[in-house]
Amino acid sequence: MHKTYHIVNGDCLKEMFPKNMKGEVIVARECLVDGNVTGESLDELLQVRAKFICSQYPVFSEEEYHQGTSVELKKILEINEKDEVNLWFEDDLFCQVNFWFCLNLLFENGKNQNIFLVRPNKGNEYNFGRMNQEELLMAHEYKMSIDSKSLEQMAKLWRMYQHKDWTGMLEIADQLKEQFSFLLPAVNAQIDRLSKGKYEGRPKESLRNIIIELETTEFAPLFKEFCKREEIYGFGDFQVRCLLKEILTSK
Repeated sequence: MHKTYHIVNGDCLKEMFPKNMKGEVIVARECLVDGNVTGESLDELLQVRAKFICSQYPVFSEEEYHQGTSVELKKILEINEKDEVNLWFEDDLFCQVNFWFCLNLLFENGKNQNIFLVRPNKGNEYNFGRMNQEELLMAHEYKMSIDSKSLEQMAKLWRMYQHKDWTGMLEIADQLKEQFSFLLPAVNAQIDRLSKGKYEGRPKESLRNIIIELETTEFAPLFKEFCKREEIYGFGDFQVRCLLKEILTSK
């Protein structure tokens, strides 16, 4: 008997997930957009991520990371070839990097059929959290099929992201832009993060401008405005706090 799986990007979506939706929920409880992502095998990557997360989030131990994140991600390896997989991911870079990783995990584990992408509805492209139960059910009804050819191409985005092959990522995103238009903005947002000479990258430059305009270094208003202007990044409070700390300590 074939199963149905829903891979969701975080616990917030899991908590609001429609109760009458058939299938097992797997939480991609990671922020691969941030920090070291080296490691060719899943086990290697998870060891690297455990060390990074625990160095940045002191409230977590490596054991807690593996219990809360590694165990969950390894469930993806249990998905059979003919099972149905629904990936619930938003269009922002934070979600997209996790999405590419999950696709790569499926692809390299021999899963290449019955894979679907569930995206937020129009106006909520960066936030499932603004949608109600009926809208989430509707989003699932209009899910996008990912055929084997597209899967193979998008799975490459993760390995290219790991190896900083920005040119290769642009080429794939451009090739797939007719069906998956959200890829190119996300890849461009990643490239815009890169520092060049005195230019510190779009996120930090944007936050610097917000500090000047609002005339404050208080986190709450800065975070609110950053999220408003830079929705494409999908950064949480931790990522923005790190940017702010870097700006304030560089003065």
